[in-house]
Amino acid sequence: MGTLNGRTALVTGGSRGIGRAVALRLAADGAFVAVHYGSDADAAKRTVADIERAGGRAVAIRARFGEDDAVDRLFEALIPELDGRGLDVLVNNAGIASASPAAALTPGEFDRLMKVNVAAPFFVIQRALPLLNDGGRIVNMGSVASRMAVAVQIGYTVTKAALEALAPTLANELGRRGITVNTVAPGAVRTDMTAGYTGIPEAVAALESVTALGRLGEPEDVADVVGFLAGPDARHVTGQTLDVSGGTWLGPISPS
Repeated sequence: MGTLNGRTALVTGGSRGIGRAVALRLAADGAFVAVHYGSDADAAKRTVADIERAGGRAVAIRARFGEDDAVDRLFEALIPELDGRGLDVLVNNAGIASASPAAALTPGEFDRLMKVNVAAPFFVIQRALPLLNDGGRIVNMGSVASRMAVAVQIGYTVTKAALEALAPTLANELGRRGITVNTVAPGAVRTDMTAGYTGIPEAVAALESVTALGRLGEPEDVADVVGFLAGPDARHVTGQTLDVSGGTWLGPISPS
């Protein structure tokens, strides 16, 4: 039996990259998965089809974060699909990147980063609270960027640090219901969002040279940690940030 049999899950940004891997993992563990997407309907359909082909259950739900009514649209579509079962696992994965240094980051870009990466997950959590079953799980997708200095990611870093800051307070508030709230902080992971640099051998070599495990992450590396946090074995872990970067930038690496 799967560890999440009979459970329900919502994965935002679940059609591609890390979100897709998370959706596949939760479905493989037995959960009914709502695969949220913003614009790529074909990718969402493929994710749902792959889940169903493997014997799981899933549905695709569209809502474009950054638009004023996106959270309302998400839950208007989600609630009927839950069919009165409530929500057991919420994974806030959807987000956008930025490659602007401080001098080039415009108010418009900063505002969009905050809307999509911070406001959207916060209000998704707020709307989900009445639906969350006791013993539920909230997992927010942070980033190792919040503990590193990366000049061209300053706007993105600010948003991920803000998202990470939600977990301790929410964990304290929801703990008496057995609901855990944690953050997963990936490092560089090979996805379509990171293809701009993970497709450059020199960039990959530079990243691997400062990573203890000596390789970039794969979406499944992160999904497996989310699967752990969503399952019963993580019942006593809450308010924490789990670094899933392979040990990126821990200090000087001795030659082997």
